[in-house]
Amino acid sequence: MKLVLLTILFSFTIHISTAQTLQNSSYSTTGYLKNDGTIQNSSYSTVGYIKENGTIQNASYSTIGYIKQGGIIQNSSYSTVGYVKEDGKVQNSSYTTIGYIKEDGTVQNSSYSTIGYAKNVKKEWAAVVFFFFNFN
Repeated sequence: MKLVLLTILFSFTIHISTAQTLQNSSYSTTGYLKNDGTIQNSSYSTVGYIKENGTIQNASYSTIGYIKQGGIIQNSSYSTVGYVKEDGKVQNSSYTTIGYIKEDGTVQNSSYSTIGYAKNVKKEWAAVVFFFFNFN
């Protein structure tokens, strides 16, 4: 019985520590977002980082932006480029809605067309990858 419980716990731990898959609207994998904020492309090459303090970096560790409290997204010059609202609405700096991140991880453009999936990814992190910064 102990072995079964340990096996289940180990499997759960492995699942929790793995990267979340980022997909396009056709469910093709476009990248991975690890729990530690590492952003990888579909070939598992690191293309960026989101640090615990909200700093967004490219693959060379150069700061390209910030995630601030309240879902404010800023560029490296601290200019606001957009907002991620609690309900998943994504807005540009002029408060125009540019997309939505649904509770189930579905990412939609402003016309409600699905552009991708980011299941079990923080809304702000998904918005950074899908709407605000290019990590290719």
